[in-house]
Amino acid sequence: MKVRIPGMLLILMLISSLVSAQTYDLLIKGGRLIDPKNNVDGLMDVAITDGKVAKVAASIPAKDAKKVIPAEGLVVTPGLIDMHGHVFHGTQPNHYLSDGLLAVPPDGFTFRVGVTTIVDCGGPGWKNFDTFKKNIIEPSKTRVLAFMNIVGEGMRGGAWEQNTGDMDAKLSAMVAQQNRQHVVGFKVAHYGSRDWIPIDRAVEAGRIADIPVIVDFGGSTQFEPLSIRELFFERLRPGDIYTHTYAELNGSRETVVNRETRQFEPFVLEAQKRGIVFDVGYGGASFEFKQAIPALAAGLYPNTISTDLHTGSMNAAMKDMLNVMTTFMAMGMELPHVIEASTWEPAKVIKRTELGHLSEGAIADIALLHIREGEFGVWDRTGQKLATNQRLECEMTIKGGQVVYDFNGRAAQDLIQ
Repeated sequence: MKVRIPGMLLILMLISSLVSAQTYDLLIKGGRLIDPKNNVDGLMDVAITDGKVAKVAASIPAKDAKKVIPAEGLVVTPGLIDMHGHVFHGTQPNHYLSDGLLAVPPDGFTFRVGVTTIVDCGGPGWKNFDTFKKNIIEPSKTRVLAFMNIVGEGMRGGAWEQNTGDMDAKLSAMVAQQNRQHVVGFKVAHYGSRDWIPIDRAVEAGRIADIPVIVDFGGSTQFEPLSIRELFFERLRPGDIYTHTYAELNGSRETVVNRETRQFEPFVLEAQKRGIVFDVGYGGASFEFKQAIPALAAGLYPNTISTDLHTGSMNAAMKDMLNVMTTFMAMGMELPHVIEASTWEPAKVIKRTELGHLSEGAIADIALLHIREGEFGVWDRTGQKLATNQRLECEMTIKGGQVVYDFNGRAAQDLIQ
């Protein structure tokens, strides 16, 4: 006996079967996936469910997803990690990059360039970390982490950062351990005297808390600079980080390319092999082609690419994460290597290996990038320009499976007219 099903019920049953067949929340289809951790560089689809990467395959049927993001002609990467930014934005006078006016609110300057995680590099110290957590970490959609300053007052600038009496390794380590989900290391910066006190205190704190130290070395032209050879081989540990690698800073530090002979210092490569991490930290005054080009030619590629983001750098040569990445491509660094230094490498350095890759089951932080062809220029703090015919631009950013930036409305619905 045949059973007749009413038309409306049949339609509802068909809709129900289609919905149940839609296994994935989002499907990024047809893009060039570059996932350095997994040695992937090719046309692959990425499916997302419940904020996690559900499947990566050469072809995933569009019908299996509730929403399809067309990615033909785009580069699909893990969400970018900017390991050196300044986002402890505030309104306090005389506070520089620690609850002050020169830092920037993270959400305004991250997602639009594919960054899903930013590490504030030394803004808060142990005395004001709670303010940083309450005002910046907790309300931000961007994942915000921190290198905590060895100075208790944080990066207030001036005399505050010269006060060795405010560099307490035990208290710094204690606050870091209490905030392990947020603190990834300790920062030394802007110290002008010719001694090792801040370095040694930060390394001591790092040993107690079992986290790395990032060093902005040199801050005064009044004294003969301290030895970077000693810094790399006697003071820092493997896994500790040297930022502003390609800076000259007007002679306030020794440089990787000798300022007089213009020859690369070969012991720097030995330090990198030892495990010292070399970070870009481009900044407003911390990158020059006359350091970077010969250093790259000698084989000193950065372990990690970062911005040193603040109001001074973003409106100068640095601009943003994608411009820094474009700059290294213009100097001959291959795109997959640039992506690795902006995703998986920083994830390992800050010991957050749940980030920086698109393995199945990983957090679905993803950037969709467009390589624009044309006539462009990148320039450094001295005004020296390098021509390039490619520029990276952000088409879409996804954090935790949610579209948080969509330049051309690829996830939007077509207008019904």
